[in-house]
Amino acid sequence: MEDCSLVSCTEDISSLLPEGTPSPKYQDLARQFSAVRKVHGDGNCFYRGVCFAHLESVLHNPRTLQRFKDQIIQSGEVMVSAGFEEPSFSHHQTTVLHVVDQCEAAEHEHTLLRLFNNQIISDSVVQFLRLLTSAHLQTNADFFCNFVEARDLKVYCRQEVEAMAMECDHVDILALSQALDVGIHIVSMEGDEQQLVHHVIPEGADPSVHLLYQTSHYNILYRRTQL
Repeated sequence: MEDCSLVSCTEDISSLLPEGTPSPKYQDLARQFSAVRKVHGDGNCFYRGVCFAHLESVLHNPRTLQRFKDQIIQSGEVMVSAGFEEPSFSHHQTTVLHVVDQCEAAEHEHTLLRLFNNQIISDSVVQFLRLLTSAHLQTNADFFCNFVEARDLKVYCRQEVEAMAMECDHVDILALSQALDVGIHIVSMEGDEQQLVHHVIPEGADPSVHLLYQTSHYNILYRRTQL
């Protein structure tokens, strides 16, 4: 049996609904989405969820998968430009490329699920995405410094972005979206009790990733037309 402790198999959206009569917000969620894939809540759920969901969405599109692979290869230059020494990220970069190659060869979500539930591989992918996010923030400091409350962007990146298990902020989501050129749709259960709040990052993008944000946690969503 597949170990799904980090990323679960898909579950019907009803698994998220509370007992009794669900609120209009939950009813709206069930109307728009058919399934959910739950991601382990260890502070890395956003990064883990984004990478899994994007790779799953392009699994049967060789051209898009190759484009993603090329971006990962080229991202090494971004990291060097941000001041990272190659030994600090090369192993994690190689792990991401290994995951992409394995998925490309298998063309099946079971391979992706198995790799993302291997703690060492999965955490290495997360660490790479954290380093890439940090590098993108720092190489575009003139823009992002306006959105980071910390006085020193480099310190913010080291303490809040690069460190494992640290929850991400909106600015980190935007940075990773830009770095990977991946559109991200976040459906938030927070706020107004009566309706969902939708965020598409960057604005106007056609997202390949749909995430549910609830109580500081991200899970992967599937639209009713997606499965």
